[in-house]
Amino acid sequence: MATPNYGFDKRQKELAKKKKKEEKLRNKAERKVGETADTDEAEDAQDDAANPDTPA
Repeated sequence: MATPNYGFDKRQKELAKKKKKEEKLRNKAERKVGETADTDEAEDAQDDAANPDTPA
């Protein structure tokens, strides 16, 4: 009977954890960029509403 290759299993587990962590960070960065864009648009709308005489 073949013996289990614990080193391989450990490496696969580490790779899966690394991939999950990177994906989580990527999603977090995308959300942050989206919130920043939404905030900028909201500020522009407020500025336009506060100063209707100012040309765009």
